[in-house]
Amino acid sequence: MKQRINLLITLSVFALLILSAVQCYLVKTAYDYKVAQFHTEIKNEIAQVSHNYSDIDSVLVSKKEALYKLLSENYLQGKKTKSEIRNSILENEYQNALTQKIQRKFARELPDLKIDFAIVLNKFILYQNAKKTDTIFSQKPFIQNKLYGNLASLNHAFLVRNYVGTTNGTFENQDYKLLTEDSMYISVIDWELIILRRMAVVLTLSLLSVFTLITLFIIAIKALIKQKKVSDVKTDFINNITHELKTPLATLGISTKILEQKNIRENDENFNAIINTISRQNNRLQSLIDQVLANSLAENEIELQKEKINTETFLLSIIEDFKIGNPKITIETDFQTQKTVLVLDKFHLTTAILNVLENAVKYGSNNISVKTRKHQDQFSVSIEDDGIGISKNKQALLFEKFYRVEQGNLHNAKGLGLGLYYVDQIIKAHQGSIAVISDLGKGAVFTIMFKV
Repeated sequence: MKQRINLLITLSVFALLILSAVQCYLVKTAYDYKVAQFHTEIKNEIAQVSHNYSDIDSVLVSKKEALYKLLSENYLQGKKTKSEIRNSILENEYQNALTQKIQRKFARELPDLKIDFAIVLNKFILYQNAKKTDTIFSQKPFIQNKLYGNLASLNHAFLVRNYVGTTNGTFENQDYKLLTEDSMYISVIDWELIILRRMAVVLTLSLLSVFTLITLFIIAIKALIKQKKVSDVKTDFINNITHELKTPLATLGISTKILEQKNIRENDENFNAIINTISRQNNRLQSLIDQVLANSLAENEIELQKEKINTETFLLSIIEDFKIGNPKITIETDFQTQKTVLVLDKFHLTTAILNVLENAVKYGSNNISVKTRKHQDQFSVSIEDDGIGISKNKQALLFEKFYRVEQGNLHNAKGLGLGLYYVDQIIKAHQGSIAVISDLGKGAVFTIMFKV
């Protein structure tokens, strides 16, 4: 059974991991789609805003075109080298002015987006005639080729558009043509947060579904383990009660057969002895049945007959009765309270405390100490023994119905596993509490607390 449960848990965990992986893949796919969709939207919007510079400042644009024409003619005259022309283009005097105007236009046209941009020069090619071409500037876009803008890097930017310009001119009766190409790159600040906001519903539903699956899985596993535990406890209880019932039943069977003998019936002494044996075994059977019935009640179903009692005197009477039945056990008292009056049910509480004392003897104790203390509005009774003790991992189960501490797979001490459960129910019915402190091989301390 245990192997089947372990296999079921393993398969369930594996299936849960697969479902989580599939869910993550679907979320990642949705995220990539949203990113691509966002880029397309931004490209279209930016392209409409920055289709040309004429509506930004036609004077500055005209000055830029005039600069390009002047540089071209300087090159044709041999006044400037290619390197000098490159520097003149990239360090033009209109750079800051155009950057600010374009930035303001973006802020005005797209107020919901925080945009950084860069316009980089890709080509500056001069055609002197059909046979001669001078490539003054032609290379891959780098941020070092920035004409305008405030971007410091193109790493996280995406291309919005390429703008190609041509200029025809004549210099010293020689026709020439200038071809320029620049590219605009855009970076939307906090674009990841924008994507996540758009995916809020998908992410929420995805996380909720995964969380629900994990929660249901944990609940199912706990229920399965609890069911197995209940099944084991029931099996153990049936075995225990069967063992407990066999002895009186066997004795009753033997006694009945003996009574069938004529010489036994004619002997008053033997007859009375057999009758007494039958009576004792009948009482034992009745006691076992009553114990099971009594412990089937929950704490709120126990009817208490409370009365005011002197707690110290009450405990001493219980201890004296216990000593009569257990003369070989040393029991000491350490009462640091005097004449404490509590409202308790004497009958049920006597049985409960005797159960704790008898439980100590059952599990190997020879010396028991009973102590009383008072802490503010709490009155405590501690019962300390020197028995075999209880391991830490089993202490939480002590007060469960039918549970008995086992050694290995054996229960060396007889019983139905109802004693401490009964004690716990009685204490709770009095609105008190019981706790245990123990180490294996070092005895145990049961502490009962009542409100004064």
